[in-house]
Amino acid sequence: MHNAMEPLVRLMRAARRRGAGVGRTLAAVCLFSCAAAIGHAADRQPAALGDSPVTSDYDREKRWAEEILPTIVVGEPVYLQQSNGHRFLGLYTVAQQARAAVLIVHGRGWNPDWGLNGVLRVALADAGYTTLSIQMPVLDAGGKLEAYLHLFDEANERLALATAYLEAHGYRTVAIVSHSLGARMSNEFLTGHPPETIKAWVSIGIINGLQNTQWVKVPMLDIFGEKDWNGVLNGAPERERLIRAIPGSLQIVVPGADHFFEGRENALVTQVREFLDKHLTP
Repeated sequence: MHNAMEPLVRLMRAARRRGAGVGRTLAAVCLFSCAAAIGHAADRQPAALGDSPVTSDYDREKRWAEEILPTIVVGEPVYLQQSNGHRFLGLYTVAQQARAAVLIVHGRGWNPDWGLNGVLRVALADAGYTTLSIQMPVLDAGGKLEAYLHLFDEANERLALATAYLEAHGYRTVAIVSHSLGARMSNEFLTGHPPETIKAWVSIGIINGLQNTQWVKVPMLDIFGEKDWNGVLNGAPERERLIRAIPGSLQIVVPGADHFFEGRENALVTQVREFLDKHLTP
């Protein structure tokens, strides 16, 4: 299962080079299934791809921002502008005497302050790491996992813009801490031409496995819950094998934790902080 996405990604890239319609390309292949591993109600609603273009739901991003911004106590909102003119939200939290910066990347359909992301962005700032938690591209609430493949290019742009923002604020040592589909998007970003300022990657509960790890040049922490989704658990042995080739990398299972680390957030933060301390500070 963990390699099921790779043929589809290759096919989509080839289709883009030929100018073929993405919808028709998707219809011609057998899409991977991760539904059994995904237990959240918002992730189980149906959506049809058909031949219609799949694009980010900017209205949903706006609704997320309107919902969370009045509740933000720690950090400040910033907006970064994409090449198409769209401005996406980031929550920027400056640590006192910051040792480095951390870019936080949420999972499918969520927002920069949702659940685990909100915990990480505040806790890591308290631990001495300036954090920038960004809004990643989202579909409507019924968007299927495979449809998010259409958003990977936009996700790459957002990650590059967020890294550039941190660089512009003086940070030359940056880590990515990413969860679920956000980890898969980060994987794609790191196998391209990531900025040299990226020095470490934390992948939390990555879905659909690791891809093209021969191009990942920074230490990686593959961390997940003992009670994680089946797709995450089943792919763990292969991920562990792959990261052996990446110096400084390791795999950790958090006892008793589910995919969202509900009630086990502190245990996760401890492991993430220790990994960052080892790889980001002198």
